[in-house]
Amino acid sequence: MTEFSEIHDDPFALHLAALAVLDDRGAVAGWNRRAQELLGYPDTAVLGRPAFEVFVDPPDLPAVRRAAARCRRAGGWFGLLNVRHRDGRLVEMGLRAHALSRDGRVREWVLAGALAVDVLEWQRDRAVLDGLYRRCPIGLVVHGPDLRILRVNRAIERFSGVPAADFRGLPTGSFLLPDDARRAVDRVRQVIETGRPMLYSEQFVRLELDPAREQVAMVSSFPMEDPSGRILGVAEMIEDITARHRAQRRLALLDQAGSRIGTTLDVAETARELAEVMVPHLADHASVDLLQPVTRGEELTQALAGPVVRVGACSVGAQQPGPPHPQGEPVEFGPDAPQARCLAEGRPVLEPVLPPDWFSRDGRQGDHAPDLGAHSLIAVPVAARGLVLGVMTLWRSRRPDPFEADDLTLAQELASRAAVAIDNARRFTQQQQTAFTLQSSLLPRAVPDQSAVEVALRYLPASAAPGLGGDWFDVIPLSGARIALVVGDVVGRGIHAAATMGRLRTAVHTLASLDLEPDEVLSRLDDLVLLLAAEQEAVGERPVGEQVVGATCLYAVYDPVSGRCSAARAGHPPPVVTAPDGEVALLDLPAGPPLGLGGLPFEAREVELAEGSLLSLYTNGLIGERHIDADVGLTKLCAALTRPADPLERTCQAVVDSLVPARPSDDVALLIARTRMLPADDVASWRLPLEPASAARARALTSAKLSEWGLGHLAFTTELIASELVTNVYRYASGPATLRLIRERCLVCEVSDTSHTSPHLRRARTTDEGGRGLFLVAQMAERWGTRYSREGKTVWTEQPLAGMFT
Repeated sequence: MTEFSEIHDDPFALHLAALAVLDDRGAVAGWNRRAQELLGYPDTAVLGRPAFEVFVDPPDLPAVRRAAARCRRAGGWFGLLNVRHRDGRLVEMGLRAHALSRDGRVREWVLAGALAVDVLEWQRDRAVLDGLYRRCPIGLVVHGPDLRILRVNRAIERFSGVPAADFRGLPTGSFLLPDDARRAVDRVRQVIETGRPMLYSEQFVRLELDPAREQVAMVSSFPMEDPSGRILGVAEMIEDITARHRAQRRLALLDQAGSRIGTTLDVAETARELAEVMVPHLADHASVDLLQPVTRGEELTQALAGPVVRVGACSVGAQQPGPPHPQGEPVEFGPDAPQARCLAEGRPVLEPVLPPDWFSRDGRQGDHAPDLGAHSLIAVPVAARGLVLGVMTLWRSRRPDPFEADDLTLAQELASRAAVAIDNARRFTQQQQTAFTLQSSLLPRAVPDQSAVEVALRYLPASAAPGLGGDWFDVIPLSGARIALVVGDVVGRGIHAAATMGRLRTAVHTLASLDLEPDEVLSRLDDLVLLLAAEQEAVGERPVGEQVVGATCLYAVYDPVSGRCSAARAGHPPPVVTAPDGEVALLDLPAGPPLGLGGLPFEAREVELAEGSLLSLYTNGLIGERHIDADVGLTKLCAALTRPADPLERTCQAVVDSLVPARPSDDVALLIARTRMLPADDVASWRLPLEPASAARARALTSAKLSEWGLGHLAFTTELIASELVTNVYRYASGPATLRLIRERCLVCEVSDTSHTSPHLRRARTTDEGGRGLFLVAQMAERWGTRYSREGKTVWTEQPLAGMFT
């Protein structure tokens, strides 16, 4: 394409054209120097001679005659012909003929000629200029040095809707809004002053005739100069890139939405992210309303049209009002509202131009508009996996241009992307609620009634980590007024960890009912964890984070009669003991391996605790936060436990406030127990020899002590129980028998011996002489059982103080 800097001069101009004059008979009457240069004939060789004879080759004569006939009829002619040079060769020339008349009669013909190649180049240049002004889709504006418009092409006419002729002589920036006109004038003035072009600058263009229509133009401005370098004006190439700019903006918005929407598994937060992405790039106001079951993480079984809750909203500008319904508030749409139709039909609604009475019509719309200046609306369903979860509403009030079909398509795409994230968050919430329900059902809901310790508990689930943890605690009453205190932590997170925690807690309860020593309890738990891991491996359950790799546990038994505490731990942090005088120390317990390693022994240790001591059990989350060292955590824990006389709940909360951040990264379980001692008057113990008379002796001692305690109504049953148990020792065991009575929340009767033989309850036949002792004991007592120690065994019974038969 010919560049503007290379545009050729008119080859038919007087100083460039070869000129000849023919008389009315076709003879040459005039001849200029340029004609002589092109064809080689001096004027003396052609003047007076017929032009056909001199310049036309015989084969071309018919074509020349036809051209001459047309010229006479039309009074002029233009075209290409072969002209014979003086040396005999043919020269292709462009010829233009004009008739000169006198008194209305043709007297002479003026012929202007130029080489055909020059004529064709000139014609192409003219075609380019004609295309620029008439057919080019890119706008062209020519400004004079006085900042007035000289000429515009047809593309500017189509771009602006103003006839091209109306621009001539007007100041630069005419028909534009003042701000846009000022930028246009500054650009042209800068090019005139600097003489340097400004290429590919984008400008927003708003016309005074249609201020609501915002267009974007790509403008390239360059100076026009004469051969001496004088600035003649500025030409601007203006391309309407509105569609391309909007497409780029939509693509950028889609890309931005991909990184900003769905950053969390929280329904409300995802809805807010969707609203914030929409403003101000697509809308001036945005609101996201979700069905109430979605916000609660519930399953949607059928399409619903309400009620909905506003969970996300955003508006432009600090001074711009937001949607009238605050976030979290229920919203009800009228049956004809676009949002109601969108929810019911699951299809988007576009209201590009809202009529002036739209808000007041039936009084139904204004309640849901961000302000009454809103002039355009889009309502898009938030739908995923075939279910409508809610509706997103977009408004425009500040931006003058209305929503269009492409905006609706973009809003649908963004809402669809967000809907998947919202539905994922809903499903996660549902799973979390299910898991928390499972976990809460597995944890103790209340501390059982007992006299051994006063207890305060805290369980704080992690807020940052995904899934549930396996932390648990327990307070288990044991025989002989003793109490078992348990804290454990299953490795891993999620439903599997919570379920495993429940299985281990159940196992601990079962083992506690057997009155096993703490180290024996941990050994049995270790076997159970190994069994669970083997079961998972056998069935191929090996997803990351769900294997039962192991667990830690601390098991302690406190006896309020002796004031002694026996404890063992399996890879768990040691308990903290606070003496009544406020001295704090870690209980020196062998660490032991975590549960699930197998083959390694556990060791229990027994210590004596003064009445009023604090025994604090906890999980690793209390001291093992990522931002603090474990030793630092233990130091802070000990510092918070230096006031044993304070109310236990206050102490427990002080520990939480000191060590647990607002959003803990791991589950935290904390159990603080203040020890109690049973009064010496509530415990009676006697050593009985292994002889037949010991049964009678037991009955007498029991009757006397119960009378002393004011429990004479229990004398008959307790005498029978003590007599039968002592008799069994005499018959089946070895060593002396020890009879002990304990008065606390119930009446405890215990008989101990040095044998490890296990007593069995059986139903005797009518012909049997014995075998009815334990059967009678079981019938008389509310609970009974056997516990073993290294020295032997103890058979115990419990009776309510009110008496079973009163």
